[in-house]
Amino acid sequence: MPSQLHEVLLLLFRNRPELAPSLLRESLHVTLPRYAQVRIEAAELTDVQPAEYRADLVILLYEDKPVLGIVVEVQLSVDENKPYAWPVYAVGLRARMRCPVCVLVVTAQESVVRWASRAIELGGSSVFVPLVIGPSAVPVVTDTARASAEPELAVLSAMAHGRSADPDEAVQVATAAMVASLGLDPDRSVLYFDLVLASLSEAARASLQAMDPAKYQFQSEFAKRYLSQGRAEGKAEGKAEGRAELLAKLLTLKFGVLDDATVERLRAASTAELERWAERILTATTLDDVVG
Repeated sequence: MPSQLHEVLLLLFRNRPELAPSLLRESLHVTLPRYAQVRIEAAELTDVQPAEYRADLVILLYEDKPVLGIVVEVQLSVDENKPYAWPVYAVGLRARMRCPVCVLVVTAQESVVRWASRAIELGGSSVFVPLVIGPSAVPVVTDTARASAEPELAVLSAMAHGRSADPDEAVQVATAAMVASLGLDPDRSVLYFDLVLASLSEAARASLQAMDPAKYQFQSEFAKRYLSQGRAEGKAEGKAEGRAELLAKLLTLKFGVLDDATVERLRAASTAELERWAERILTATTLDDVVG
């Protein structure tokens, strides 16, 4: 059964198919053909479709026709069966779409990078070489403007570098990813926020909690770009709950575990109250300064 990390990594690529060509271009320095559109394609890659020949995800780059097929495979451990399956994925997709293809292996372990990067001998003089992305190859995204434009890349960056030996770098990456998350729909905002926090080392988490409020960059973004959406979109209950949950996470990050009364107060709050409290986080030094 696929692990939670496996599914989370795939979700980032499903939510933003452009993430795959972006990583190929920036991290692996692959020259891509000109394209105007990126699509997700069916992942069954043979006419007969046993489970072992179903890829994790297939992404196609289009101009006026398919110009590149990318098979995305999340691989979290060594599996000696995969070197037999990956060439099948490539050949099957190439035959179906009549365009060049590559297999992009995404992993969270550098040891898997070394294993998966080996050339696969097909017989005769033919070899097949997957393209592999590990944590060290993921861009370090600290610029909030770029993070907001590419939120899935920002979250992937936080997952890859949140345990960096340099806590300051980890905090910068995490902050950029959280800023990016705040402009999204509530479901993705809460999920991505959780992923970023779960990826931080204890040292980075402590640094983030101790950050000078004047440098707490994502608070104004939260108030101006995220909670204010409630007025434009109406007071849909599910969205209000998502905003309240995200505000609870921000308060917990800054002030520690919230008591039950505060949690209930957040759940019952109006959009205007949530917006007002979010604005106060920027200068607050205690929880009462925000919701008191």
